[in-house]
Formats: sequence, structure tokens, C-alpha cells
Amino acid sequence: MDEQHVRGGGPPQWWRHGPPWWNRGEDEGRDARWPWPSTALLTVFVFAGSHVAAQEQEGEREPLDSFARVLLVVASGLLLWRKRCPVAVAFGTAAAVMVYLGAGYPYGPVFVAVAVACFNAVVAGHRPAAWAAMGMLWAGHVLVAHWLYRWLPPSGGSAAAWGAEGVIAAWVVAIMAVAELARTRREQWARERAERAQAARRRADEERLRIARELHDVLAHSISVINVQAGVGLALLDADPEQARTALTTIKAKSKEALGEVRQVLDTLRTPGDAPRTPAPGLGRLPELVAQAASAGLTVEVEGKTPDLPPGTDLAAFRIVQEALTNVVRHSGSRHARVRLDPGDGTTLRLRIDDDGPATGADAGGSGNGLAGMRERAAALGGTIEAGPRDDGGFRVLAVLPLKVKEDR
Repeated sequence: MDEQHVRGGGPPQWWRHGPPWWNRGEDEGRDARWPWPSTALLTVFVFAGSHVAAQEQEGEREPLDSFARVLLVVASGLLLWRKRCPVAVAFGTAAAVMVYLGAGYPYGPVFVAVAVACFNAVVAGHRPAAWAAMGMLWAGHVLVAHWLYRWLPPSGGSAAAWGAEGVIAAWVVAIMAVAELARTRREQWARERAERAQAARRRADEERLRIARELHDVLAHSISVINVQAGVGLALLDADPEQARTALTTIKAKSKEALGEVRQVLDTLRTPGDAPRTPAPGLGRLPELVAQAASAGLTVEVEGKTPDLPPGTDLAAFRIVQEALTNVVRHSGSRHARVRLDPGDGTTLRLRIDDDGPATGADAGGSGNGLAGMRERAAALGGTIEAGPRDDGGFRVLAVLPLKVKEDR
């Protein structure tokens, strides 16, 4: 779906979900890497820009000396720890720049170090600390430029214009606004990634449940028939060899069919994007299901005609009937069952499977997994399943399935 949106136009993939490198530190460990290249590049820029600024402001500000260069190294070098200690780096760079300005050294790109440190702190989630560091630097500059300039170098300096303070405040607000925008976008990308991961897990869980239902329905029905026929074959092996041969033939046919259906389910795992090699079973195979039940000694009467059903409803209806008949073979003393198909008003299909009992064990009506699978199939389509003993004896499974199913986007 995402590929279709990208190909069809609109914002690129990285803009919608974030560039792959943006949160690499969070995925691989926040302290996994030191930002050496960017810190070195920024240090060179600050040094070169400060020397140019010193030449342009010669006579107005103090020339750069060893102490000034140490302050420039400290302000820029602290950025090496900005991923590990964003709050300390924000306040450390602001303090170094305050000392730099208080010593009367020229204005220049040294402010970039504070901007980068506070930007990183905001993006990392330390908004109050970043704002406090920026506010501390601006307040310190106001204090130096308007009151302490009489006692601080350069000698003979005058107070700065208040309009310049407004420009500096505007730059501070602009930098912090960009940082807030980046932080908001990063959090949005993180939420989108978490939602995609959750959706992928949900789809995987749904697929596992679907495969579990398919395997249960296929194996439970086939193995039940095989079990019954094996018992017949063993009982008649000496008395009626021909009947035993028929039972063994049925076992062979059912085991081959079960293997084929299991292989089809497993093929969907190996090649999830490919179409199945054989069509999914539906109520069109109901006569075949009745014949298989008859080979297990169960007589099945079918009432009503099979309507045209959507593929999902058709498969669910077939599996529900298959599971219900399997439960009759395994858990009921009755050798007779009835299947009734009722399209009703044309919007729903009512499936009713009855047997006359009595139950042959504690699991009357079927195992918990079988009934749970039937309910899950019906619920996935917006239908319902009712299963339980009848008042006059026996057991009934009543399924109501919609004939029109809403497709997922």
C-alpha cells in the first residue's frame, strides 16, 4: 500500500515515516556512536568564522588570544557529548559563550555551538533545559551589554542598542521554533513506526490464527475418518477381509487428501504473495463431504440449495459444516446427521447441523478448539455461531453468515 502511494505521487517515503538514519541511535543504542565528523567540521567553522569576525571588528572588540581560542574549543568540543548528555552540553556551551562575550571577544559564529546544542536538547525531549540555556545566554548578554560593559573589556566601550537585543531574541525564538518542529516531526515518525510495527504484529497474529484454524479443520476431519476406518479395518481384518480392504483404501485416500490440503496451507507460508495452486474449498464440495462422512459410518441428509457465496463466506461455511460433522463422528453416538441450508431473506445464510446423540464422552458437541475455530470464522465475517445440546436430545450447531462481506482496504 505504501509503495502505491509513493508511486502515485504525494510526499516521499522518508518525509512520511522519517529518514532511516534519524532514529538509528534509539534503535541501536543511543550511545553507540560519537558525532566526531560533525563536531570537527563545526569546530573548524567556528574557528575560521571567529578569525574573520575578529578582523572585521578590530578596534571594537578584543583580539583573539589563547584564552579566546580555548573558549572556542570548549564551546564547540562540548558538542561531541550532545547525544549522551544533551542538557549538560546545552548549559555548558551557553556558559562558555557567556564567558567569551564577557571577555570582550568579537561576535561571530560561536553562537552556532549554542544553537546546535539547544536544538539537539529539544529534539531529545529536554525542552525546558534548552529554553533555560538559551534564556540564560540572552540574559547574560543583556547584562554584559547594558550594565557590566563599564568594568569589562574592551575598555571605553559603550552600551549596545536595545534594538540589537530584539534581533537576538528573534533569532533565539526562531532557532527554538525550528527545534520544536523537528521534535514534533520526530515524535510523529516514532508513533508511525510503532503503529506500523503493531499492525504487522496484528496481521501476523491473524495469519497464525487463520493457519491454525485451517490445519485444525483439515486434520481433525481427515484424522477422524482415518481413525474410524482404521477401527473398522482392524475389527474386520479376519472376519471380512474385503471390507477391511475397503477401509484401508478409504484411509489411503483420506490421508492423501489431508496431505494435499496441509501442503496447500504450508505453500501460502512459503510464498505469501502467490495465488494458491488449488481453489479454496466451498459448499460446492458438500456432496464430497457427505460421502466422506458416509465412509466413516455417518449418514448425512442435506436440505436446501447452496446459494452463490463470496469466497470468504463459502470457505467459512464449508469449514463449519466439516467441523460439525467431524464432531458428530468423534463425539456423538448418533450415526445420523442433518445439514440444512437456509438463505433466508437473501442477506444471510443460516447453516444448521443437527445430530440425535447421545454424546459418547465429556466433549459432547466437539472440542474447545473446534468450536472456537468456528466462532472465529463466523466473527471474522460479521456472523454468529450458536452451539449446544438440543432440548429433545442430540446437539445443534447454528451458524448465521452474511452473504455480503465488507472487504478490508
